[in-house]
Amino acid sequence: MDLRYTDAVPSDAEREAVDALLGPPPSGWEGGAERTDEDLRWAKGGASAARDRRDQLLPALHTVNDRVGWISEGALNYICRRLTVPPAEAYGVATFYAMFSVRPRPAKVLHVCTDLACAARGSAAVCADLTERLGPPGTPAEGAVWQESPCLGLCERAPAALLLQAGAEPSAAGAPGAGRTTDAGSGSGSGSGSGETFRHSAVVAPATAPALVAAARSPLDAPAEPSAAVAVPQAGDPSLVLLRRVGTVDPASLDDYRATGGYSALRRAFALGPAGVIREVLDAGLVGRGGAAFPTGRKWQATAQQADGPHYLVCNADESEPGTFKDRVLMEGDPYALIEAMTVAGYAIGARQGYIYLRGEYPRAHERLAHALASARTRGLLGPDVLGQGYAFDIEIRRGAGAYICGEETAIFNSIEGQRGEPRSKPPFPVEKGLFGKPTAVNNVETLVNVLPILEHGAAAYAATGTEASTGTKLFCVSGQVARPGVYELPFGANLRDLLDLAGPPEHLRAVLLGGAAGGFVRPDELDVPLTFEGTRAAGTTLGSGVVLVLDDTVELPRVLLRIAEFFRDESCGQCVPCRVGTVRQEEALHRIVDRTGAAAAEDIALMREVGQAMRDASICGLGQTAWNAVESAIDRLGVYK
Repeated sequence: MDLRYTDAVPSDAEREAVDALLGPPPSGWEGGAERTDEDLRWAKGGASAARDRRDQLLPALHTVNDRVGWISEGALNYICRRLTVPPAEAYGVATFYAMFSVRPRPAKVLHVCTDLACAARGSAAVCADLTERLGPPGTPAEGAVWQESPCLGLCERAPAALLLQAGAEPSAAGAPGAGRTTDAGSGSGSGSGSGETFRHSAVVAPATAPALVAAARSPLDAPAEPSAAVAVPQAGDPSLVLLRRVGTVDPASLDDYRATGGYSALRRAFALGPAGVIREVLDAGLVGRGGAAFPTGRKWQATAQQADGPHYLVCNADESEPGTFKDRVLMEGDPYALIEAMTVAGYAIGARQGYIYLRGEYPRAHERLAHALASARTRGLLGPDVLGQGYAFDIEIRRGAGAYICGEETAIFNSIEGQRGEPRSKPPFPVEKGLFGKPTAVNNVETLVNVLPILEHGAAAYAATGTEASTGTKLFCVSGQVARPGVYELPFGANLRDLLDLAGPPEHLRAVLLGGAAGGFVRPDELDVPLTFEGTRAAGTTLGSGVVLVLDDTVELPRVLLRIAEFFRDESCGQCVPCRVGTVRQEEALHRIVDRTGAAAAEDIALMREVGQAMRDASICGLGQTAWNAVESAIDRLGVYK
């Protein structure tokens, strides 16, 4: 692609998809069929108007990819004309995301997870069998194409695959983010606006080659997916706090949500006022649940104090850490809780607009949230006068498209704004200059949902659970070789052995990976480590986002480490040299020593230590800074390669 527009034209389907999102072209300068005499006499807009539209680039790419299955040069050219974006820049954005294709491919795409949890459950054998039946990854066959995928967030059902099919269906008119709702989980709205583009989806789990071939050959008519309770082995336990509604309350029913205490926290927030809400969150000791453990109240307070405006709230629902699926379970099983929590947070920081940045691999969560948002607007729980309190707040869903790096808070801003999802240098920090250059608070789903019990029961009651430095309860994503994989909720302070006893550990435990690919391993003799931020830190590992991947002695740890290195190499955005080069060198070294031990591996281990330290010290964001963690812990704690 060039900086200039080309002569390529979109197909009728591509034009219709874009126009359904953006509306008809206002003039011949912006993609109209031909330029009128009026267009030739004067032009509207300019650089300022173009900047105001740039944030629609990612939704526009989604709507074409969802309708046709790939993004042609003509479609990209038309999107660029509509949004006044240089084609070279739009091409750079389109090729940044793994779920988009700028080359022709079938409308049906089968994403087969090969990441840690699925690999532990035999995904390599599934892919080998699938290659024999359908050909290598990327080869069209049976009207579909399959490809290996990083973690799909379906770890409790490993090995898993996600089937996506492009197409169009009539949609119900709705506000931004609204979409079709079905119990079968077979459709998904297309980004941030209403329209007629849908990407049908079905989960195949546990994935076997015969089941995947059958799914590729058959018309996509997904059966009803299991309840979210399947992912929560504790469902119905009265001691649950964050998961108490999952599997017991209809996630589509606003009435059921309110009947079980929903929106009592928001009413108390209005009674306390913004400063009072922040004080409660500070007194409760709530810290971020995404891994950094930054105090939530301090982040909100810093955002609220900024004189510049408007303020924004962003929910980071792009949980792409391998082995993480807790936020997906919350969004699918209790979507109104997230909406209420975001409304409370928006009120506290003085925001009028919130965004949910949602993983593109979560079509069912998108449906549930879109339906919940539409219901909340209808009932006056979102919009210009929330609960009659004179507070205006609304929420828009923005879908990611397969980029782990977009879990980094500033990369989310770039993605929403229509840029490549690359992290920004800090300072300035998001509370000062975040989304659209304005003060922004970013929290993940679990962090936000924790605000509800704080307001419902009070800060003191919340802080009474857990430890002094880690208050409340924590969600843990348990997968791998356990009898009952799923999301578990335990108070901070429980130890790893307690958690594994609930999940059913293997007879011959080899290791447990805490925190995902960016985390660290612990040995079978270290299961008494307390599951708190300070406890895992003292033990030389990390709690991270709550990943607990259990591996038995049948797993080849060098292959696991190689998969982790491949993951970081693939997901590096390439912006900074330490990460771009270091992740490649780490993978190369692990390839060389995958079957070596002792002195034969010593030289490459020394090289990896040097490279790993350089990445940790000099990378611009957490991806490069943590890419060496799991490999280092496996070498030092587990004695791999000795």
